Amino acid sequence: MSTLALASFSGGKDSMLAVQRALESGLEVRWLLTMLEETGQRLRSHGVPLALMQAQADALGLELVTAAASWDNYQARFVAQLQALAARGAQVAVFGDIDLQAHRDWEERVCAQAGLQACLPLWGQARLALVDEFLAQGWHARVVCVDSRFLDDAYCGREFDAEFIASLPEGIDACGENGEFHTFVFDGPAFSRPVEHRVTGLTPWTAPARFGAVRYCFANLDLPHAA
Repeated sequence: MSTLALASFSGGKDSMLAVQRALESGLEVRWLLTMLEETGQRLRSHGVPLALMQAQADALGLELVTAAASWDNYQARFVAQLQALAARGAQVAVFGDIDLQAHRDWEERVCAQAGLQACLPLWGQARLALVDEFLAQGWHARVVCVDSRFLDDAYCGREFDAEFIASLPEGIDACGENGEFHTFVFDGPAFSRPVEHRVTGLTPWTAPARFGAVRYCFANLDLPHAA
């Protein structure tokens, strides 16, 4: 009998590669758990519209499960979704973190609350090697958010490819694991079709003072047929 799994899914390159590795290991990844901001219209951290996340899940042939949350109630809402999926048969939760111990500690803690096993297929791997693997396998992603402390706005909206990586300033991690940038995967070997989309502009946003007042830049993504 297959071991059923969910993936904590941002739609980005690391979570996508983690799903691919989980599938290759024999796990039956059935659900993509995506956390949205308070209105339920966009991804909590990456700003990708729900419609594009749904199109991505459809192209992957997986069920998208979402919950809207603020940063204040994020953990409670996330655990509630883990528990609901465990009740549907999930035994494992897949995460795309690479080497940030605090992230792994949190993931193992919330999984324990839901009776799930945390699985981190990318854990301990060399960051640049993972980037090379992602591109070599034929995945395609777009940069949808940059942290202005590390990158200027011109990097936002670009395709994540060898040219993008080569253009990164010295000291910027090619994997973006330190939060320098985030991505949205729109095509690759597991997709039945590409997720068609367009970049309609860029939007700067500054976090509240209690979160450090950090400035970010988000790419405005839309479906091609959107008005």
